[in-house]
This record gives sequence, structure tokens and C-alpha cells, in this order.
Amino acid sequence: MNWAPRLQFLRPFAWKPLVARNPAYLRFYKAERQQELVQADALEYPRIRHDGTPMRIPTFRKKYGHIEPGVVVDEEVTIRGRVEFVRIASSKLVFVVVRNEFEQVQGMLNFRALGPADKTTRSVFKKWSKLVARGDIVSVTGKATRTTSGELTVLATRMPEILAPSLVPLPVKMEDEGAQIQRRHMDMLVNRRTVDTLRLRSYLIKYIRDFFHERDFLEFQTPILADASGGALATPFVTSGEDLSSRGLSLRIAPELWLKRLVVGGIDRVFELGPSFRNEGIDQTHNPEFTTCEFYNAYANLDDLLKLTEDLICGAAEHCQDLITDKLHSLPAIDLAGFRRPFKQMEFIPTLESALGFPLPDLTQNSALEDLVALLKAKSILVTEESPSLAKLLDKLAATYIEPHSMDEPVFITNHPVCMSPLSKSFTCPSTKQMVSARAELFIGGKEMANMYEEENDPFAQRQKFIQQALANDKIRSQSQQADDVYIDESYIEALESGLPPTGGWGCGIERLVMLFSGTPRISDTLSFGNLRNVVAVSALRRPPLVDMEGRKKPRPRPEGVGLYDDVRYGSSE
Repeated sequence: MNWAPRLQFLRPFAWKPLVARNPAYLRFYKAERQQELVQADALEYPRIRHDGTPMRIPTFRKKYGHIEPGVVVDEEVTIRGRVEFVRIASSKLVFVVVRNEFEQVQGMLNFRALGPADKTTRSVFKKWSKLVARGDIVSVTGKATRTTSGELTVLATRMPEILAPSLVPLPVKMEDEGAQIQRRHMDMLVNRRTVDTLRLRSYLIKYIRDFFHERDFLEFQTPILADASGGALATPFVTSGEDLSSRGLSLRIAPELWLKRLVVGGIDRVFELGPSFRNEGIDQTHNPEFTTCEFYNAYANLDDLLKLTEDLICGAAEHCQDLITDKLHSLPAIDLAGFRRPFKQMEFIPTLESALGFPLPDLTQNSALEDLVALLKAKSILVTEESPSLAKLLDKLAATYIEPHSMDEPVFITNHPVCMSPLSKSFTCPSTKQMVSARAELFIGGKEMANMYEEENDPFAQRQKFIQQALANDKIRSQSQQADDVYIDESYIEALESGLPPTGGWGCGIERLVMLFSGTPRISDTLSFGNLRNVVAVSALRRPPLVDMEGRKKPRPRPEGVGLYDDVRYGSSE
């Protein structure tokens, strides 16, 4: 069946429910659209020609936004972008709405207004009007004017050119979350909030970089691949290298140890903004691949870190709110009243003891885990039967009894037990007499936003903490019957022996900040192509060709799960 005539009839209504539920129409749209373009000698992808003054659509709107209705300026300009809408008013008058760089402008094709140099006939004009479709990339050359209805418009002085035809239909709506992730390019074209969230991420990263540059920090790139990972408690991704086949390689879980080596090397203020990888679970707020910002400031103590964090977070909140007001209109407004300085501070052990109703045992003793579990059971506080380590049990208790205090306002949780921070300086808390770390975590809305501490620079104390950490992990592995070699980063200890100045260190997950300021609850929304599960699933949607090796059409099976032809996932224009 030749669908070309039906395409012409249905195109203005292409995403009405009746058509959206027609799998035959959608299945063969691409093939028929390609045939239609070939017959019109329009299946071309030409190079750019500057017929008029090239102009970005935002620039065009800013420059000519003041003109009055009926006025036609003398300057001839060329704008380019994707067709959002086509309306054929008559056989000699067509309107196209073109979008580029997140703004749109109307193009008016009046056959009578085409310039004398344009030799377009009425038949060619009519043919082009029926050929152009929503989603095509076009170039429109003309003069700025404003219609009687007040719409800023480019009055074409020559026939527009199709620079890149769209071979698949561009939906008006995409409402299913699965389809939005799997067809991210379409989701960005259709849903403004999707692209605004990703734009906010880009602007926020620039703000953070500028923030540190203005304070004389230098940005460095540290290794992502090394023979071992360090700087955090996490499971690494392990791989191998062709020229290093005798040694295993790991993707870094944090840049911390490398950046502190730079401080030892005499660079007092360093930061890095880049990817880290942890071979762990995927959920609403975690992804194995993520972006972190870490900085290290020689001669800075915990109070300095707290103040710098408040400056960064409050400044970022104001900056993002300005962006939402000026550009990113689809994102919800940020309540700046929730970012008043100074942020509330809560000490880990006193706050937890107050919530539990009893003092904690000496957390530096070998029996601390068993003692704490016994106390919790005596108070009928639910404890999982297998607590993998003291640090993880304390972390769970903090998540239950301390972190919820950040739901209404930002909270710094300070002075964690020393077992939770093997890379930080430690001291005896005057009030509890427990060994604690000079550390703080910033929580906002119940989620961790930043982690900071005074770095351990004593090589003897650091070696002992590494050993204790390794022994604890070895105990965990033996319990789970996953024996592995204990590893201590001797090269880092050697670097400390050269002298690390008293240093304050800080780390923050970029995706968490984007979630906070964009109002999205899912980390996948802040990543260009979703989480790792989404990225891997894209390859499963590769479809067989429409024709076999001899050029004959082949039936295409309906994709499983998310598919381009699923009307539920693409919605309708109503």
C-alpha cells in the first residue's frame, strides 16, 4: 500500500490518539517518509550556506523584539533550527515555527513576498509546503517583522532549505518515564523540563568552577585508572590493560588520595571536578558512575570548611534561582529562605545518645560492635541480625535518628566516631570522652550533600587507621566467604612521610546538588542519558533493518518493553 497520500492527509494530525494507536502508520512512517523525500529530490544533507546574516534565534528575538506590527526591517538574516509546527494557511501562505537554543520564532512564507532573486514557482512552493514536517531542520532567510497579531516573525525572502529531514515522527508528548529515558534525544525535544534540568547541571558546574577559581584554587585532573582504588569505602570496578596484563586495574572511587599528593607537592589549593565509579547498587539517588567535586585547602581547619560550604551552597542556590527565573522556566522555584546562614550544627555522638536514651560504649574497643548491639537489643531497638561493621551500624543509626533533622533546614552533622572516618584527623571529644573525627557532613532534605574533614597527615596514625580499616573489611569478607587480599596504599603513606601540611578536604556529589536545585527526586533525571541501567538498556533496543540484503522489505518486530511505536509511552497531542 502506498502511504504517501495518507501521510499528507494525516501529518497535521499525526499525533491524535486515532493515529497514535495505528501501529501500521507508525511502523512504515520512516520508509514512506524516506520515499517521499527521494521522490521530491529532497533527501539531502547540504552544507551550510550563508545567504543572509547568520543569526541565533535568541539573538534575533533580542535584537528585533522592539519592532512594531507591520514594520519590515531592511536587514536580511538567516535563522536555523528544528520545525516545531507547520500551518498551511493557503496555497500561497505557510507558517513554520522554528526552535533553536531553547527559543523559537515564527517563519512566514508568503509566495508574493519572495524576493526577485528567488525563482520559485507556485508548484514548487506548494510542493515544499506539503513536504516540510515537524522535526525537520531548516534554514529560513528573510527579514524581521511583526504580524498584526503581534508575533515576531521572519518574513521569508527566499524559499527555506531543509538542512536535515526528520525521518521519524517527532511526538508532541512523551509521558512515560521509560520512553523518556530510552529515547532521551526525543525527550529533550518534547519535554522542556528534561532539558532545563540538564542545562541547570551545566550552569551549576560552571558556577562551582568559577567559585573555586575566584578563591585561587587550581583545577587538576588525576588518574581514573590505577592498580588500586582508594579514598573511600566502596567496591571498585576492576578491569585490565593490554600493556599491563600482569596487573589488575581499578576505576577510581574517589580522587582524594591523588589530590592530597598534589598538596604534598606544594600546591596549597587544589580541586577536581570529574567522574568517579563505584560498583554498587542503582536506585533513586545512586548510580555507579557519578560526578564529584573535591577540593583540598592547606592550613584550613573544620571551621573554615563549614564557612566555605555555606558560601558555596547559598551562592549556588541564589544563582540557580536566578537561572530558573531568567531561562529555566519549567523548573520549580527555589525557596531561598531555606538557605539561611549559619546552618544548624549537630554533634554525632551527643545527638545519637539523646535519641537512643543511653550513652554509647567506648567505640574504640574491639568489642564495641557487640556491646552496641547488646545495648540496642536491651532497649528493644530493631537491629539487623548481621551488622557488617561498627561504622555501618552507626551510619544506619544516624540515618534513622539524626539525618531527618535536615528535612526542614540544612544541618551539619559533626565529629563522627573515628571508626567512620579513617582518613581524617581525630581527637578526644571533651563532653563524651570518645575518640571522634574532625569531620562534618552537610545534609539537606534528608540527603547528604557534602562531606568534609581535616585530613590525617600523620603517616604513623594513617598507617594504623588503614590497618584497622583493612582488618574490619577482612572480617566482613570472611563472614561472607569472599576472601581477598588486604591492601594498604603504601605509596600514599610514603607521600605523607614527605610532609602533608594541615589540610582541610571536602567532597560533594554534583548530581545530588542538581537534584536539590532542580527539584527532581531521581538521579537519572540529572544524567544526560539516565542511570547505568538505562544506558545499558538502550543497546537492547537496536532494531533490524527495514530491508534485507536484496533490498526487500522485512517485517519489523514490535520492540519489547520501551518502543518507538508505543502510543501509551508517546501520549497524544490532546
